[in-house]
Amino acid sequence: MTIQAPIAVAPPRRSLRQRLSGLSFLLRSVPFLFLLLVTFAAVFADFVAPYDPNRQDLANMISGPSWEHLMGTDQLGRDVLSRMLYGGRISLLVGVVSVVVAMFIGVLLGIISAMVGGKVDDVIMRLTDLSLTLPGVLIALAVAATVGPSLINVILIISLLYWAQFARMARGEALSIRERDYVQAAYAIGCSPLRILRLHIFPNLVNTMIVLATLEVAAAILLESTLSFLGVGVPPPTPTWGIMVADGRQYVELAWWTVTFPGLAIMLTVLAVNLLGDTLRDKLDPKFTKRA
Repeated sequence: MTIQAPIAVAPPRRSLRQRLSGLSFLLRSVPFLFLLLVTFAAVFADFVAPYDPNRQDLANMISGPSWEHLMGTDQLGRDVLSRMLYGGRISLLVGVVSVVVAMFIGVLLGIISAMVGGKVDDVIMRLTDLSLTLPGVLIALAVAATVGPSLINVILIISLLYWAQFARMARGEALSIRERDYVQAAYAIGCSPLRILRLHIFPNLVNTMIVLATLEVAAAILLESTLSFLGVGVPPPTPTWGIMVADGRQYVELAWWTVTFPGLAIMLTVLAVNLLGDTLRDKLDPKFTKRA
């Protein structure tokens, strides 16, 4: 009597509907609902904001919160609430777009490093190590001061600072997935590397990359606010939360609201993104912390 070896079978692929149904817990997540509200207000700021964010009213300079101006006005009589709504658009745009670009670069290089190996792997990993050892804020300040402040430059700078985290994580995951039985069986029956990458490796990277991207969005929003606060981020008169804090810091004793409200917006948004990232980590990838 002969005993046949067990056949390696790839885990069943979940449909898009099954994946979305598994994310129904987000509707009960306070951080997700808060971010949904912030995103809605930022995207539709043209309709939600009560005033033009750059409209000056010198007769109402440094006016406290009132029914006419719910969050007061700044040193030029501009409505703080309107500027916060428009500023949220910039902060969220920079955070999301820069992380998406960094994830694309990092995942691509990480997969190439894992699949090709050899000298290619060594070169990519040494560049990754170099990027991870550099002080991010100082490098961002130096580059931003050199190339000049602009929205595109801020996005590119943050992307180039954050790609290394995605590259190292993607490489580690790809190396682990490549050694699984069903992937080795796919190699044995003659599947091409591109087919294995498309059907087995990349789908198993998605959950981990989503979790990491969510956590990195919070860091990107904070870094954008830091650059804007220091004057090398998005140039005025475009409102951002960092610029609002920077403009109001010299009037903090006379007009606490010019600093407090945008500062709270930064703090609550970053906190909500981090909490959402923790929730996604627990639901999508419980072993993320051990692998990281």
